[in-house]
Amino acid sequence: MDGLLIGRFQPFHLGHLDAVLFGLARAENLFICIGSSNKSNENRNPFSAKERREMITSSIDPAMSDRIKIFGIPDVGDHEKWTFEIDKTVPKYDVVFTNDEFTKTLFEKRGMNVIPVVLKDREKFSGTNVRQLIASGKNWQDLVPHGTKKVLDMIDAKNRLKNL
Repeated sequence: MDGLLIGRFQPFHLGHLDAVLFGLARAENLFICIGSSNKSNENRNPFSAKERREMITSSIDPAMSDRIKIFGIPDVGDHEKWTFEIDKTVPKYDVVFTNDEFTKTLFEKRGMNVIPVVLKDREKFSGTNVRQLIASGKNWQDLVPHGTKKVLDMIDAKNRLKNL
């Protein structure tokens, strides 16, 4: 069985890593879709799809990497078409893993099997929170995997976020 997991991963944090592990525990292969892949250098989407892909790949245990494929999914501006755009990019999948109610509704409307992902401490482990902590110079390092930390340090995320 192949699964699909969609997120913006702005940045990829420990909550996202838990969702990936949740999906891998229930599917043979996991297709990870980087949402809003056509957006970067803006407040809500400060990191490019390439940077987010690097955050994910450098945070995943290499033993699992052969079970994961990562795809960029651009925003299309039409929610009804969005799920079909994903299908044009991603190989056939059997189940969608999501914690987003709107995404759940869109896929269930098409008759897809959707499994809710239980998120731990949503307030703490949110991209918005992590971005705010980085920009304000507060401790964010404990909220992201080591691979993400390396990427964020390399691209000087603090200055990027402060300047947006």
